[in-house]
Amino acid sequence: MTHRTGLRVLQATVGVETDARALLPGFPLKIEVPSLLTDFRDVLEVPYPARPDGRISLSNTPGGDLEYSFRKELAAFRGPLRKFERSASDARYSLWGNQGFFYRFSLYLLELRHAVFSFHACGLYDERSHRLYVVAGGAGSGKTVYLLSGIAKGLRLFSTETVHFQFGRSGLAWFKGSLVDNIRLGTLVHDFPMFCPPEFAGLAGDDVWRRKIALDLSDRQASRDTLLSPAVVLIFPHIEEGRPGLTVTCIEDKRAAAKAVFDNISQKIAESVLLYDRLAVPGLDTAGLAAARLDAARLLVGHRTIESISSVLSNPAECWGDVLRSPS
Repeated sequence: MTHRTGLRVLQATVGVETDARALLPGFPLKIEVPSLLTDFRDVLEVPYPARPDGRISLSNTPGGDLEYSFRKELAAFRGPLRKFERSASDARYSLWGNQGFFYRFSLYLLELRHAVFSFHACGLYDERSHRLYVVAGGAGSGKTVYLLSGIAKGLRLFSTETVHFQFGRSGLAWFKGSLVDNIRLGTLVHDFPMFCPPEFAGLAGDDVWRRKIALDLSDRQASRDTLLSPAVVLIFPHIEEGRPGLTVTCIEDKRAAAKAVFDNISQKIAESVLLYDRLAVPGLDTAGLAAARLDAARLLVGHRTIESISSVLSNPAECWGDVLRSPS
């Protein structure tokens, strides 16, 4: 391979090698819907690591279909990659897309090499009370409503999409995640106009609900990149427009709480993904990783810093209820 570079996400390093320079990710990363900036705070280009945590090999061939193999932390892709990069129906599901391979590979390496676990969640931080709110859920669960309404209430952004944690000698550490969020334009126009970019203000019609934009919220971020042993409020939301009232159910059974955490932090590593509309890549999970992740979930829900774990059923306007505590 004639072209090589290194990439780093938090503590994980990846060596990338290819015979086609155009297949390397472009820097600086753009703020757009398919961008890795909607997954991670930063993806840094670094010199090719002497001992990378993982490697990606990309071989561009003129014909045939895409091939994929994975062995000993080496992911190899072979085929007309440049052609499929140009013709894919959804750039998010590509090597460097925010729902694609590198995103999941990074989460896998963070767990495997560094015992860093990742919630599919938004994170909001109260700097005066040193309290972190982690709102965990998949697409459509209501994370964006919590995110924007929490910022409007004075909380600082800690992550829009992925919240990382690690147990260490100094305590339970949480790492800042993405500062860009993909948000349906209708949500901004109709529900949170204070966050809507001026060029989209006043738009109407069904189109605003079909389109998403990448909204840069970095000006609302928390002042610290790493939080050591903050008080943590963990929320699993289900938000429905027009739903009457608010129902908060505390998850007091540690077994049920650990399962909810385990299911969430396993999601992106375990699920398979279809790249370029044609290449089925199986999930990267292993029995060993899953067992270690379950241990981490059990340790987390019993940790002294966890103030509450609850599921919330609500409409957008009432989603916080009295969960958002006044600074102490």
